[in-house]
Amino acid sequence: MTLPPLIDPFARPISYLRVSVTDRCDFRCTYCMTENMTFLPKKELLTLEELDRMCSTFVRLGVEKLRITGGEPLVRRDILTFFRSMGRHLETGALKELTLTTNGSQLARFAGDLHAAGVRRVNVSLDTLNEEKFARVTRWGRLPQVIKGIDAAQKAGLRVKINAVALKGFNEEELFDLTEWCASRDMDLTFIEVMPMGDMGAEDRVGQYWSLKDLRAQLAENYTLTDLAHRTGGPARYVQLEETGQQVGFITPLTHNFCESCNRVRLTCKGELYMCLGQEDMADLRAPLRASECDAPLEEAIRAAIGRKPKGHDFDYSRQQADGQMSRHMSHTGG
Repeated sequence: MTLPPLIDPFARPISYLRVSVTDRCDFRCTYCMTENMTFLPKKELLTLEELDRMCSTFVRLGVEKLRITGGEPLVRRDILTFFRSMGRHLETGALKELTLTTNGSQLARFAGDLHAAGVRRVNVSLDTLNEEKFARVTRWGRLPQVIKGIDAAQKAGLRVKINAVALKGFNEEELFDLTEWCASRDMDLTFIEVMPMGDMGAEDRVGQYWSLKDLRAQLAENYTLTDLAHRTGGPARYVQLEETGQQVGFITPLTHNFCESCNRVRLTCKGELYMCLGQEDMADLRAPLRASECDAPLEEAIRAAIGRKPKGHDFDYSRQQADGQMSRHMSHTGG
C-alpha cells in the first residue's frame, strides 16, 4: 500500500533521513565533543531491530535516501547487520541510496562488507593531512589508520568524498594541498563552516570560524571555479574546478542560509527526530515505537513532527558571538 508522502508546512517533500546509530566515537574531535564525554546509557539507545523498524517506516513514508551517522557509526556493535537489513529496501527500489559519514578509522575492516550491503558512497571526515595536527584535532585519532581506510574503501568500489571543517589558524595553509590530494585520488571535497553545536569548554568557536566566502576566494586564486546547478536539497553549494575536474562543495550555514530547499530530518540514536539541525524542537519517536507493535502510532507521530518542521535555522556569528548556538553536541544529533 502506497502511503501519502511526507510534506512539511512549506511544501517541501521529506525524502532524506540522517540516522545517528550511536553517540559514541573512537575520536574526540575538538569541534565535535569534549575529551571526557558522558555517553548515553545503552538502554536509551534504539536497538538495531528498532532502528530497522524506524527506518523502514520512514522508507514506507517516502524517504529515499538514508545516511548513517554517529558518533562514529562503525563502532556500533553488529552495525553491519543493520546495513544488510536496509539493503532489502535498495533491492525493492523503495530506497534509492544507503550511505554513511565516517571518520574512516574502521573502513579498512568494513569497506568490503559495506559495498556488499549496497553502500556505494561514503563521506570521510578529514580536516588535515598533517599527522601531528590530525592527532591534535581528533585527540585520539591517527592519520595513517584513516588513509588506510580510504584506500580500502576505494579498492572496494566505494566512491569517497572528503568532508573538511574549515578551521581558522588550523588548516588554512593546507587549502591547496588538501584540494590537490583529493584531485589526485579522484575524490570530491566539501568544506564545512564550523557550527555552534554544544559546549566545547576551552574551544573558542568564534575564533575557529573561517568564512567559506574567504576560502572560496582563495581557491579562485589558483583555480577556475564554475558554479554547478547540482542540488541535493541540502546545505552544500557546488563548484567544479576546471583544472582538476573535481567537484568542491561549500556548506555555509553561517554566511548563507540554505534552508529553502531542505528535504531532510535527523533521527538521533535514542529516537529523537530533529526537524532542523539548527533548532531545539524535536519529537520523541522512541515512545510510540516501543508502545505498540503496530506502526500506526509511529507513522502518526512522524507526520505530526514533519508538520512542525520550521522554515529555517538561526545560526548567526555576525555579532561575534555564537547566536543560535545549540546546547546539544553534534555527536548527539548525528553529523
